[in-house]
Amino acid sequence: MNGIITAFFHQIIVLAEGNTNTVTDNLAELEELQKIAEPGVLKEYMEKAVPFLADIGVRILMALLIYVIGKRMIKWLRKVLKRGLNRSELDEGVCQFLDSAVKISLNLILIMAVINQLGVATTSVVAVVGSAGLAAGLALQGSLANFAGGVLILWFKPFKVGDYIIEDTHKNEGTVSEIMIFYTKLMTTDNRTVVIPNGTLANSSLTNVTQQNKRRVDLYVGISYESDIRKAKALLTDMISAEQSRLEEEEVVVFVDALEDSSVRLGGRLWVPAEDYWKVKWRLTEQIKVIFDENQIEIPYNQLTVSLKQG
Repeated sequence: MNGIITAFFHQIIVLAEGNTNTVTDNLAELEELQKIAEPGVLKEYMEKAVPFLADIGVRILMALLIYVIGKRMIKWLRKVLKRGLNRSELDEGVCQFLDSAVKISLNLILIMAVINQLGVATTSVVAVVGSAGLAAGLALQGSLANFAGGVLILWFKPFKVGDYIIEDTHKNEGTVSEIMIFYTKLMTTDNRTVVIPNGTLANSSLTNVTQQNKRRVDLYVGISYESDIRKAKALLTDMISAEQSRLEEEEVVVFVDALEDSSVRLGGRLWVPAEDYWKVKWRLTEQIKVIFDENQIEIPYNQLTVSLKQG
């Protein structure tokens, strides 16, 4: 009705200006609006629109139902998979990798099912994905490299979940907490999470600190040239031999490492379980200072002597 009134007033303005051609055109538009406004035509439009809207509503409702049920099914299937993997003798990193791959695959299948329910032909989607495969491959080179890196890590096992590693390129280090499909998570000693791409770990050198079950502790200390070197070596030998975490089947070695500018550098070596490495190193370093002070073995430090020359 508003359209008819607007057209009517527009018609009056045009007549006042004397534009007869436009008057004829607007009269035709007015007649068309009147036809549309007829009750029979509106009823016909509504009769066609209602089934269409109802069909769309049913499709959307079914798509939501498929999504909700699918999500629950994926969660249940992952639980079943995890229980089966936990009963197997597979490495924990392999289990995490497989779980991540299954999660992504099932979610892709669910998305395709939802799209199909909405009326979009999955064959068309597959065709579009296939035609865009090359572009996606170029855009996702890093992700594909990370996926391949994860496979290499699980195959050759340079480290596993629970190992303490040092990534030599960027000096990231920590305990491996999770090996995912594209990334590996490290937990640092101060409880930070470091995420490193698998491609980086597979293509660069790294140090696995805890892969072996024992480690050698190297201790070094400098004594002054005036101190009794034999007494210092005997004290260091007794200290290392008395260490409670020392592996007794391994030999204790104490030696003179270097004759430096202002000190004689002594060294000592012992083997301990890998998990006790830092505790032993810190404990013996403190004991060296205390025992050497008690026995008047001087540990020199750098000093600067300044001589002033009078003019």
